[in-house]
Amino acid sequence: MGIPTEPIGSIPRPPALLAALSGHAEGKIGDAELAARQDEAIADTMARLEQAGSPVLVDGEQSKPSFVTYPLAGLTTLAPDGAVIPFADGHTRQLPCLTAGPFRYQRHAVTYLRAARGHTTLPVKQAIIAPSALSLLYPAAGVDGYPRKAFLDDLTAEAEAEIRECLDAGAHAVQLDFTEGRLSLKLDPSGSVLDDFVALNNQVLERFTDAERARIGVHTCPGGDQDSTHSADVDYAGLLPKLFQLKAGNFYIQLAGEPDPERVLGIIAENLRPGVRVFVGVTDPIDPVVETPEQVRDRVLAAARRIPPDQLGTCDDCGFSPFADDTSTSRDTAFAKIAVRVEGTRLASEALGL
Repeated sequence: MGIPTEPIGSIPRPPALLAALSGHAEGKIGDAELAARQDEAIADTMARLEQAGSPVLVDGEQSKPSFVTYPLAGLTTLAPDGAVIPFADGHTRQLPCLTAGPFRYQRHAVTYLRAARGHTTLPVKQAIIAPSALSLLYPAAGVDGYPRKAFLDDLTAEAEAEIRECLDAGAHAVQLDFTEGRLSLKLDPSGSVLDDFVALNNQVLERFTDAERARIGVHTCPGGDQDSTHSADVDYAGLLPKLFQLKAGNFYIQLAGEPDPERVLGIIAENLRPGVRVFVGVTDPIDPVVETPEQVRDRVLAAARRIPPDQLGTCDDCGFSPFADDTSTSRDTAFAKIAVRVEGTRLASEALGL
């Protein structure tokens, strides 16, 4: 079967969808027209992934406002002044802040999955936001009548329900996006916040069987918005040992954009436990240059020298457009990188005799 390869999630939105998003925000088009443009973009995204040879598809997050805030769309108990995430190029993203409880997802990812599966017979993976990221919604000052413990209990229940719905609906895999893991070490070098994140995510993951966790994965990267990162300067050595404490069956780890991938592979090998698969990033969405299949092949072979091939997979380092307004990477470039990832992984599989 060779080495498995999967996309991470987001794909740049096509011009027609970007125009529809702007028109909808300005009140010029209605919900129905926006939904139609989103469905067209999903269909085109999945068709182009098939053309690129991708054995597992995603919807490209064409109808998500962002990889992190989709569960909040329509939630009225939010203020705009939440946590600020600074990126290396100077731009920021700001999360909202919870003002009242109880906390409930307004939209579950299974709705995206069902829409995507209507466009293909191939396996479809569903990316979701990790509960640790949404825990940042709770303000440091607290919420009147809604203690933090009650919020975390509600959040844990909502996250479990979202994963279970996707598994039951036939997702090939469910991927928890955990980009805040590396960032947490920048904000708190002691690692206390990271420990809390891992513990919270494990409270959710522990509710699933071993067979179910084999279809659940965790993605880590230093961010990838507008071709900039938020935590690439944080040493992976502080994150990876704790990352592998997460009770997931798959790990999707940004690697192609690292300055010393051999060192990172060594850390992965030291912390790898039996029964899990590590998908290493072999294409860099931030780099505008499209890799060659031979470059990808060589990156896979380097990983196979450290990671047993039966525990190895490949992926892109990150999504190509995690926020809907991110147009820093072209749609054609994203699909070109995906195509070389697929081909380079195939070449590596052949070289390894798999």
